[in-house]
Amino acid sequence: MSVKSDKWIREMANKHGMIEPFEPEQIKSVNGERIVSFGTSSYGYDIRCSSEFKIFTNINSTIVDPKNFDSGSFVDFSGDVCIIPPNSFALARTVEYFRIPRDVLTICLGKSTYARCGIIVNVTPFEPEWEGYVTLEFSNTTPLPAKIYANEGVAQVVFFQASPDDVCETSYRDRGGKYQGQEGVTLPKM
Repeated sequence: MSVKSDKWIREMANKHGMIEPFEPEQIKSVNGERIVSFGTSSYGYDIRCSSEFKIFTNINSTIVDPKNFDSGSFVDFSGDVCIIPPNSFALARTVEYFRIPRDVLTICLGKSTYARCGIIVNVTPFEPEWEGYVTLEFSNTTPLPAKIYANEGVAQVVFFQASPDDVCETSYRDRGGKYQGQEGVTLPKM
């Protein structure tokens, strides 16, 4: 496997619709205002967070169970800024819709701007032939409320391409992955 460069990312986005909407350059300001950057970087793509959030709440005193998740554990919120309570988390989705080729695997890592504030972005890999909006998890590890900015960069996706003789036998689509084609902020499924 090899890491793919900005040139490859632009080609895959333009010719194959791998990322939509796609920004071919790194954007650092909008209308003269500095933002957390998004768009194509040297060896990756900085994704944005949409304005749809699900903020975790413990008002129902439920147990977090990935096999039997209680959707009442979240409060839906829409806005340009999401405030995550201390030592809590929120879910969101990307602005970008992804279509991952069969010979590609991605790894997504949080941006240092958020990491340096104690905000951790957790995203699982985008497997070969997965497609959809990415569900993002933001953990506020601090004892203070934390802000997440919608429509700004939150994480970087790094693309790895298999050699032609090493393409996976079974893709995410082939096995009918449960998160295939997800549209909004998607809660755990069994």
